[in-house]
Amino acid sequence: MDVLAFVDTHGFGKDLNNVIKRSKEADILVCAGDITWFGKDLDKLLKKLSKTDKIILMIPGNHEEGEGLAKLCKKYKNIRYVHRKSFRLGKKVFFCWGGGGFSRRDVMFEKGMKEFKKTLRKDDEVILVTHGPPYKTKLDDLGDHVGNRSYNKAIKILKPVLYICGHLHETFKVQQIIDKTFVINPGPDGEVLEI
Repeated sequence: MDVLAFVDTHGFGKDLNNVIKRSKEADILVCAGDITWFGKDLDKLLKKLSKTDKIILMIPGNHEEGEGLAKLCKKYKNIRYVHRKSFRLGKKVFFCWGGGGFSRRDVMFEKGMKEFKKTLRKDDEVILVTHGPPYKTKLDDLGDHVGNRSYNKAIKILKPVLYICGHLHETFKVQQIIDKTFVINPGPDGEVLEI
């Protein structure tokens, strides 16, 4: 399966056009948040993105209000609002958690992760999607580490094959292997990832 992952487009048309163009290379698209700049033109951006014929998994970043994004995603048959939810495609299971990006720990995420783990089958492969990055990694290094420790726990507990995150523009395209998990900030123009 080929996943086109992108994050932090912030309404920038050139990046969104690139994502739409590259969608032909992928089986599914994943937006790890911040498709807008403080919610501006959200419906217009979703409408534009929906023109691809692929399923698009969408979580909010820190620039979208969850309820507004959830409501607008329902207008488009191929956009799935998956904040605090999972999405299954065969043995590939996406666990998605948006919003925030500024906390060092997320108790609600930790509870949600434990509940999600109970739903997994023996041969499932987990793809973790959060807006913010895990703590003390190359993806959160701004001279000081600003990531989330709860996401590090998820890597250890869920053992995802792929982890997509963003939020920090300074780490666009940065990738790292953490406990056998491939972690990437795909940036606003996206990356096609084979899993």
